[in-house]
Amino acid sequence: MSTILGTAILGTGDVAGGHVRAYQTNPHTEVRAILSRDRQRAEAKAHEFSLTGCSAYTSLDELLKRDDIQIVSICTPHYLHVEQAIACAQAGKHVIVEKPVALDLDGLRKLDEAIRKAGVRSVVSFVLRWNPLFENIRALLADGMIGDIFHGEVDYLHGITKDLALYPWVRRKQFGGSALLTAGCHAVDALRWFVQQEAVEVFSYANTSPGNPLDYEYEPNSVTLVRFAGGAMGKVMTSIESVAPYTFPIVLMGNGGTIRDNRVFSKRWPGLRGWATIPTILPDSGSVEHHPFVPEIAHFVDCIQRGVESHCNVADAVKTHEICLAAEVSRIESKPVRLPFA
Repeated sequence: MSTILGTAILGTGDVAGGHVRAYQTNPHTEVRAILSRDRQRAEAKAHEFSLTGCSAYTSLDELLKRDDIQIVSICTPHYLHVEQAIACAQAGKHVIVEKPVALDLDGLRKLDEAIRKAGVRSVVSFVLRWNPLFENIRALLADGMIGDIFHGEVDYLHGITKDLALYPWVRRKQFGGSALLTAGCHAVDALRWFVQQEAVEVFSYANTSPGNPLDYEYEPNSVTLVRFAGGAMGKVMTSIESVAPYTFPIVLMGNGGTIRDNRVFSKRWPGLRGWATIPTILPDSGSVEHHPFVPEIAHFVDCIQRGVESHCNVADAVKTHEICLAAEVSRIESKPVRLPFA
């Protein structure tokens, strides 16, 4: 088998471009196929990145017949992820799936089962796990800098306005699902990644701003509370119609200190009179160019080469998605929802 892993990209949007750049940076991968409903769009994307020898496809079945493609990046609209990822897994391809991987529990279960049965490697693109601030926070937590966490808050505040390319389909419930699924799942996953406890109960409120100025078919704002098995509690505020610059605020409180974004206060630093600031890259932009796809792809390639599972695989992502889906049930039924689902 060649040491170069052939890759295919499903979709031709900005996120697909982020994946292409990451594969081009990696010495072990080569983009060999791009799929789109419009062949000309696929050809244009290949031309944009000077991908010589890259074929354009409109049929996923035809693309998956190629034995020189080992990895598929699924960068299509949310509602296509389950069907496409299952087909890729059944064809023996390793898959990296953009979030959310599914918009309902049935699809989530089917995808998880297909990945397990096929025995392929997977990564769900909660790409902020590779953001430098996230890596710094994880190092501080591992070192016990703030002790045991008893409360965490991670918010996703991003006004998806009508001038953005994704707006026409994100605003529709069939395609977006909910504020948490279409966007806030990044914050839910971050909360899990930091707290490192199993979620056992979820309660959520959601609303739309007066007049629904952005015409959403579902509530684009939500506040979700999470209770964890170890006793910690968490909060995720999501808004995709906020009238403000993009922000992704993080607060983690422990019995030995507190982290607020890139600021730390800890009992372990004697004489500390205020916040200590870490000069690092924050998750402070929704731009694709800001996302750390390069280390994410490098991690995935390493997992494939070593035959190990990723910490961000589909099985792990199921737990993040279950919180998002439980929040929707809680909103509808106006009561807490226990996890895991029966």
